[in-house]
Amino acid sequence: MPSSFEAEDLPALAIIITCWNYEEYVTHAIRSVLAQQRDDCELVVIDDGSTDASWKVIESLDVRAYRIENCGQRMACLFGLAHTTAPFVLFLDADDELEQGAIDEIISWLDRDVAKLQFCLRRIQFDQPATGDLLPKPMFFREREALARRILGTGTYPTPPTSGNVFRRDVCLHLEDAGYDDAVDGIMLFAAPFLGDVVALPSALGKYRVHDRNNSGLGRSLDPQILRKEMSRYVARMDHLRRILQTLGRSDQLVAPDETYFFLERSFYLHVAEGGHPPITHFLRLLRAISRDEASWRKKTGLGLFHILMWLLPNRRACNGLSYRLNGGGRSSIGLLRALMR
Repeated sequence: MPSSFEAEDLPALAIIITCWNYEEYVTHAIRSVLAQQRDDCELVVIDDGSTDASWKVIESLDVRAYRIENCGQRMACLFGLAHTTAPFVLFLDADDELEQGAIDEIISWLDRDVAKLQFCLRRIQFDQPATGDLLPKPMFFREREALARRILGTGTYPTPPTSGNVFRRDVCLHLEDAGYDDAVDGIMLFAAPFLGDVVALPSALGKYRVHDRNNSGLGRSLDPQILRKEMSRYVARMDHLRRILQTLGRSDQLVAPDETYFFLERSFYLHVAEGGHPPITHFLRLLRAISRDEASWRKKTGLGLFHILMWLLPNRRACNGLSYRLNGGGRSSIGLLRALMR
């Protein structure tokens, strides 16, 4: 479908790259945007007080850039918002990239009813060639109320990491009240279906680089401190969403955070990471949350069997298995067995 922004509103899309100590990757991110050759896009790069050579790398490129005192990704993105004007915004992580032609495809789907557009990201390992793994599973939809109901009932829906999302500018303004969150996309993902349509494209329009410093957790082992932080942040996001729903005049009942699959799964991981064993009551609540999810029965059965196995295994092997899944594994039985045997 043609975009209603292509002819009447310029620029159509703002791309904000925030960088903190990613000198080895930021060039790839910037050049992947410049290679799109779209004159109707704003590109702004924010160096968030890097202590490595990131700013020197950024300065060497023909791009509008600002160097600010370190304040974290959320505040750096808000700084970028204040220095752009386009009606839609893509926050591209400095360690990720866009595929050639990505912006052409993205802009062709944008209109005023779209609160968020998402697309698949192809995983790449450090500087290795892209793998066939896509985040999330390819799907196409344009939904609003169905996704809103899913969030109300389960607290989540399938969505890619930060670089695979485009947000309408008014959705981004909710970042101003998200002081509990270091990341940029949390509350926007939650709120988008209540503010407009969410469009999901099945195409891989970007690359997601997996390494040991990913904020999403891919590329790392179980870490109790990070798991606790993720759980606390999730609860705060849900509370923030309740406040947004109130301002929208919606009286919907939002699921309690500690009854969602995400929270219960992270709690399961935390028990194992701390050398313990999840209590049977918690384990049963997790299985119940899996059964309530809107995924296919095949996927839910696989998840249930995986967690049953992790619950039965000795702690060290359970740690290996959960780390394997946390790093994007789980589809390959052979890969899981190798992880368990380490």
